[in-house]
Amino acid sequence: MLEKSGDANRWKALVFIALAQLMVVLDATIVNIALPSAQVDLGISDGNRQWVVTAYALAFGGLLLFGGRIADLWGRKNAFVVGLIGFAGASALGGAATNEAMMFGARALQGVFGALLAPAALSLLAVMFTDAKERAKAFGIYGAIAGGGGAVGFILGGVLTEYMDWRWTFFVNIPFAIVAALGAYFVIREPEGGRNRNPLDIPGVLLSTLGLVALVYGFTRAESNGWGDSVTVGMFVASAVLLLAFVVTEAKVKAPLLPLRVITDRNRGGVYLSLGIAIIAMFGTFLFLTYYLQIVKGYTPIKTGFAFLPMIVGMMVGSTQIGTRLMTRVPARVLMGPGFLVAAVGMLLMTQLEIGSSYASIILPAMLLLGLGMGTAFMPAMSLATLGVEPRDAGVASAMVNTSQQVGGAIGTALLNTIAASATTSYIADHIGSATSKSQQQLVALQGQVHGYTNAIWFAVGMLVLAAVIVVTFVNAGRPDGTTVVSSEEGAEDEMPVPVVAH
Repeated sequence: MLEKSGDANRWKALVFIALAQLMVVLDATIVNIALPSAQVDLGISDGNRQWVVTAYALAFGGLLLFGGRIADLWGRKNAFVVGLIGFAGASALGGAATNEAMMFGARALQGVFGALLAPAALSLLAVMFTDAKERAKAFGIYGAIAGGGGAVGFILGGVLTEYMDWRWTFFVNIPFAIVAALGAYFVIREPEGGRNRNPLDIPGVLLSTLGLVALVYGFTRAESNGWGDSVTVGMFVASAVLLLAFVVTEAKVKAPLLPLRVITDRNRGGVYLSLGIAIIAMFGTFLFLTYYLQIVKGYTPIKTGFAFLPMIVGMMVGSTQIGTRLMTRVPARVLMGPGFLVAAVGMLLMTQLEIGSSYASIILPAMLLLGLGMGTAFMPAMSLATLGVEPRDAGVASAMVNTSQQVGGAIGTALLNTIAASATTSYIADHIGSATSKSQQQLVALQGQVHGYTNAIWFAVGMLVLAAVIVVTFVNAGRPDGTTVVSSEEGAEDEMPVPVVAH
């Protein structure tokens, strides 16, 4: 095993990889705050406005596995630099958009290049940091950025929208991308022999992309048109059929897009599943808190952004102080399980929200606990997801982490929104009769909204507890020190010779 003799430039490389990751994560939330202004300027209808978010999520979530395999094929550094340049170009297009079609197209392009960039970034880390302690530190920094970047997006989105123009929420990506691309080009030296020279699995690419797109679109459509809508149901059925066909294809083809050994390993499978479920809980809650603070509490976009700061602080502490320090000393599940439970306690506090709730008594402690728990759990999850993977599969294993996050985020937003909306509607229907004056009716409407949020947050608490249960049940790897050979691969050795790669 390589001890300290990894790539001499690896820490410098981490700076540029982290910068690129920050840009991608920022982009998921920064646009949410700018959306109302952009909608007015470009004349986007209420029915179509979700496409600004959905176009990005569909392209990103649908193409991630393909992007991960391209990174393994072309070389991660090349994929990373091309992804950054393309992302900058798509951002320029979005900032210069003059109508809704141009905006939706720019967002979809951002998703396409993001899908190339994100897995390349994570797999570069996986192959460059081979020493256990250094790996823990590198993944700690990366995990903190992956988790905290979304909240930074709220602040930056608020500042840019309020003081400049919504277009700057797009233009701001360009300097990030240029600096990261130049830095990566000159600093990153990819380890030899990690490329996957197998031909591309075209049926796998088509089936996985269409299957994931149908899944994400089904959930998005359910949010606006209801679960019983024929297109929504059709999308879910199509997604199930396509993804099942994908698994069958991958088991048969010689050089699969997603070698099943990557996900059938119980540790990795457990990590992907628990991460996806935890993200569903987290993303939905981001949205409710933004609405609660802006609509119910009347916060400005900037104030809303700053209200998320305690969560960033919690995440930084959780991932860099708790996660990194303990990751090489205790098994991953000892960090991940309790981490998700601490986050669940934070969510539990948020179920107590009412119109008159004070920020300091409920939201502040809830955010701190949520950040602390998620930061602690994210850390070992990111590292474990790529641990023990052969170099030729690093891109795809990394893409799976991103896929579970992206798909989880899209599902979370749609699912929790739908739960909240139906709870709000029934609350207002039950209480509006007793409201005689206009002000009382407005109060009932606000109470209905808050009732909807708390109903959905209860659901999120359940999701986090479920994530903790999955971790404790499936994840059985020892300390991620590079010496633990993943146990379930032993069973797979009979069917498929797995070359052991010396680190």
